[in-house]
Formats: sequence, structure tokens, C-alpha cells
Amino acid sequence: MALKAIDHYQCDTAYGVPSMFMGMLKEYKNNKEKYSLASLKNSVMAGSICPEELMRNCVNVLGIDFPSIAYGMTETSPISFQTSKSDSFEKMISTVGKVHPHTEVKLINEEGKVVVRGEEGEICTRGYSVMLKYWNDPEKTKETIDDKGWVHTGDLGVIDEQGYCEIVGRVKDMIIRGGENIFPKEIENHLLTHPGIHDAQVIGVEDQYLGEEIMACIILDDENRTISRNEIYDFCHGDIAHFKIPKYIRIVKEYPLTVTGKVKKKDMRDEVDKILKEINPDLWEVDYDIYV
Repeated sequence: MALKAIDHYQCDTAYGVPSMFMGMLKEYKNNKEKYSLASLKNSVMAGSICPEELMRNCVNVLGIDFPSIAYGMTETSPISFQTSKSDSFEKMISTVGKVHPHTEVKLINEEGKVVVRGEEGEICTRGYSVMLKYWNDPEKTKETIDDKGWVHTGDLGVIDEQGYCEIVGRVKDMIIRGGENIFPKEIENHLLTHPGIHDAQVIGVEDQYLGEEIMACIILDDENRTISRNEIYDFCHGDIAHFKIPKYIRIVKEYPLTVTGKVKKKDMRDEVDKILKEINPDLWEVDYDIYV
């Protein structure tokens, strides 16, 4: 429907979350003759982390000249960072840009202290755009907004010397495998460069010995194809650290999404943990490739 609307109304800008653009790309690749996207020049993508490969495809396949990346929350009305037209393509594919005017941001560590530029920390923001409170929910409000007006986003980022912010992951999405802290974004970005993979979401699943293990939930470009753990291992080996290579591969047709199109990773983890426990609740020794 989005491509049809762009064609019919000669739209020059498309807005959406990454999963929406992935859907547009898949439809366009399969049915190029049905749509004219000559009018499409700009895009604004937000809502979740944009994989580098998706950004490149928006430029090279959809023909978007200015693919802007925005970052924020509904609670911040909604944008705190955004890339601009003057930014280099490298900054557009690797960061969410610089902080918006009249908005403050800081990155803090686990002790609540501000980190120096170049170090990873939780993103906090405050300013005119921050909401007053959650409706009839003082506990949630207190949990999210501190007494100095800072909204704690739960997202981890790094701000460089030029002021560009890179989102490295969600605090809650971090996988702790045998004491190693692993953020899914790096693995997902690499998997998306595989020619047969349409989308990839990486989650941590419970493991009796290491605490958590890595699972890649994959949507393939061709539903008649399959992919094995060995194929994924060979594809990742040498490009990402060995302990970040997924142990489990799960082929799915879709992900559970919120009403705004964000992937609900908690629901994915809960479902997979239940499946693994049903297979073998004692030792958790299961086949690496789980097709359900």
C-alpha cells in the first residue's frame, strides 16, 4: 500500500520504522514494473535501529537521495537526535546524527555518572519536548523521569567528538554469554549482508551453563529456501568474534510487532525459551537449527 500511495500521489518523502522499509524493498524488488518511485527523494526512518544494509538498499534500490535517521521516544515528543542533509553518507549509515536544538542529552554509566565522549552509556535527554508524566501512573513516571527532569531511555549509545551519536543497543536487549556482554546490533548488521537473508533479529535465550546463548531469528528472501547453522557459522567466521556467532538458528515468516511496527523481542525470547524447555528441560541440549 505504501508503494502504491507513493506512485499514485507522487510523494517525495517516506516515513517509517525499519521493518516498514524492509517490506517496501521486498515488494519493490519483486514487482518493480508495478510502481514508479521517481518522485521519492527523501526518507525519515526511526523507531528502532536501522541496519546499515537497509540504509544502502534504500539509496541504491528505492533511489532515495536523502535518507534521514531520527532517534527519540514518544515520551520526548518524539525526536532527540537526527541526521541532516549536510552529513556524510558514512555518518548517515552509522549514527543517528546530532542532538536537536533546545534539547539536552547526556550518557551515563551504571552508577549514574556521565561518561566522556567516545565511551558507551545510557542515553538520557531533557528539554521542552519531554512529557510531564504518564497518565495516572506515578510509579512508571518516577521510573522513567528523574527529579532533575532527565528521561532515562534504556538505550545505549556513544557520542563522538563531533557530537554524532551511535546507538549500540538496548540495555534490556544486551546478551550476557559466559560473562561477555553482547549487543545484537553488530550481529544483525552482519547477517543482513547475507544475500539470502531479508531480515534478522538476534536474541538471548537461557542456557544452563553460560547464562545465555545467542539465537538468530531469520526471515529469508526466498520462503522455499532454508539456511543452516553451519552456513551461518561460515558466513560469520572471521568477520565477528567467535563468541558472537549464533548457536541457534530459527527460521520465521514474521516477527511479533507493536502497533507502530517495532519488533517485540521480549515476546520472541519468551516463546523460544518455552520451546527449548519443552525439547529438553534438563540439559538444554538441542539441535542447533530450530525450524518452528
